[in-house]
Amino acid sequence: MKKYITDEKNGLDYTLVGDVYLPNFISTETDYEIGMWGQRHLNYLMKNHKIFYASQKTRCKLNSYLHDVDVRAIEMYDRLVKQLKEQQGITERLKADDMMAWVQSMNNITNQAREIVYRELIHNI
Repeated sequence: MKKYITDEKNGLDYTLVGDVYLPNFISTETDYEIGMWGQRHLNYLMKNHKIFYASQKTRCKLNSYLHDVDVRAIEMYDRLVKQLKEQQGITERLKADDMMAWVQSMNNITNQAREIVYRELIHNI
């Protein structure tokens, strides 16, 4: 009998101890700091995709998965804000000339970008 095996169905590794295979529950997960987007995705998973959440947690992949979602969401949000500013012609000149119009425009842009990130990454697997 092999000393180590991997179950293809659940992705868990097992070690032979005596006559029985025991799962390897040693955490190999890194300890990334999870930001706002990752925490919101975590809440979404815990409420709406409990099996996926449990699977990631059991395989010690949850932290790195949430970190990846967080990084992608930050990059997407920043890129969208920049693109929307360029499309709508929001410049520093507008900021200097009419501060309230600039604030209104930036609030609209950040809300649009936030909604896109929620739809594309946070409330999606």
